[in-house]
Amino acid sequence: MVSMEPVGTASLISLLAHFFGIKSKRKGLSFEEKRTRLADFFYETKDFWLLKDIEKIASKQKGIVVQSIKEVLESLVSDNIVTVEKIGTSNYYWSFPSTAVQNRKRRIAELGEELANVEAKRQELDSALAQRKNGREETEERIALMERLKEAEAINRNLLAELETFKDSDPVLVAAKENAIVLAKNAVNRWTENIFALQSYCSQTFGIPPQQFAEQFNIPDDFDSV
Repeated sequence: MVSMEPVGTASLISLLAHFFGIKSKRKGLSFEEKRTRLADFFYETKDFWLLKDIEKIASKQKGIVVQSIKEVLESLVSDNIVTVEKIGTSNYYWSFPSTAVQNRKRRIAELGEELANVEAKRQELDSALAQRKNGREETEERIALMERLKEAEAINRNLLAELETFKDSDPVLVAAKENAIVLAKNAVNRWTENIFALQSYCSQTFGIPPQQFAEQFNIPDDFDSV
């Protein structure tokens, strides 16, 4: 009797597929592969095509799924690889090898122009940067001037601090304080007179003695105008 080794699941599936002639699915084409194949279709046929014919024939010849033909074709038109022209009521598509070469040359020229513009801009920025740096070299004279500037800034800070200490002697501030004192004194006397008037009113109207009124509202004995 022949001994049987245990077979893994993957090996068993592979064995059954081989036995029954089942072919594994091929990996689908990438979008870029579809673009390349569809472009080759135009280069090889060198003819003018309607969309419906492209979907019918190119899908079979190049193995591209019919549903994706239109999207791939539009991307080729957008990149100027395939030309489209409306003739009557129909759109015709074509692309010849010579057209592809011309498109590549034009694209190379465009990229070259963009590169030249970028390089010119870079040189302009380098020149501007060099000009701004000019005169800022760390020479002995510049170092000495920077030191003098720092000293002047320090002296300025010290003078401002010293000036702050004399603020109380400023005639303008003194006059403002005196005016504020007068206003405060007048306000105190005005409220004092109001309290005395209220005390007199309560005494005459309700018969409340002045002493009782003062005790009720915590008014000190020496309460008077200033």
